[in-house]
Amino acid sequence: MNPTSVAKQQRQQDVEALQEEVTRLRELVRSLQDGGAMVHSQDDSSMHAPSLGLSFPPSKEVLDLRKQMESSELRNQRLKEVFQRKIQEFRTVCYVLTGYQMDITTENQYRLTSVYAEHMDDSLLFKKGSNGSMQLMETEFSKTLGEMVALHLHHQMSIPAFLSAVTLDLFSRQTVI
Repeated sequence: MNPTSVAKQQRQQDVEALQEEVTRLRELVRSLQDGGAMVHSQDDSSMHAPSLGLSFPPSKEVLDLRKQMESSELRNQRLKEVFQRKIQEFRTVCYVLTGYQMDITTENQYRLTSVYAEHMDDSLLFKKGSNGSMQLMETEFSKTLGEMVALHLHHQMSIPAFLSAVTLDLFSRQTVI
């Protein structure tokens, strides 16, 4: 599994856990504000506030829970910002190292645009199959690469070799004297 996927998955799990915690704390604060008392239910370990019809000023526990909720929300926001920066850093490094800008167009579909592309629309579109394999989708640009597609994708079955060949071809077009 690649580092970006692992980081995204870990980030998603952290975000979900924090959102659940924030929701639980909000409900707890709301119930304390509404009823002021908490009781354990017998069917689970959660807390419920009985309807007492009484209004109490915020207790120390409520204030502590609010503070904890705000702290969780702040931590969640910081995690989002850190992951956004790391994802952007990773995308930039991939672009610099491979010469391809990679964008997700739809779920399981990726557009690769070479740093040496002659036109903005000169991009390759790959679709990820259910078994994890990648398939080149037809674009106007990919139609011009018939020989490379046949050799590197169909015969050699190597996407890296194909991308390298495309990069070298585009590079040579720009550096012809």
